[in-house]
Amino acid sequence: MEKYYYSYTEFLDDIRTLHRRIEPHGFDTLLPISRGGLTMGHFLGITLDTRRVFCLNSIHYDGTRKLDTLEIFNLPDLRGARKALILDDIADSGETLIGVLETMQKRHPETDFSIATLFHKPGSLIEPDFYLKTAPAWIDFFWEIDPL
Repeated sequence: MEKYYYSYTEFLDDIRTLHRRIEPHGFDTLLPISRGGLTMGHFLGITLDTRRVFCLNSIHYDGTRKLDTLEIFNLPDLRGARKALILDDIADSGETLIGVLETMQKRHPETDFSIATLFHKPGSLIEPDFYLKTAPAWIDFFWEIDPL
């Protein structure tokens, strides 16, 4: 399997670009999906100067193997959120993003949700409102590789 290493330096450049793109939209809440969106959520929370960073969990992969099930759990209470930005590292199949979006819209119909990812795969079932790059191959994100 061909793999692409996504470095910390590349991430820093990308998070600055993403910050410039999303800042004018006035998001008052960030919702990273654990684990892929957590690093984005932390950095964007700092750049946007907000502590309204919540997260939820999803399990749809075991390593590089996509599972037949999608689990979404640890749902946060977003009462008071007007505009929330769901964050994940990649829109791969799109199933996780669709599941999270539908779940959160049902729980918080008063909130306007958008999605931002670093990467998007052309075959994804959903195109994020904001994304920076098309995935060239399987991506090894520095936060998955470097701690090991």
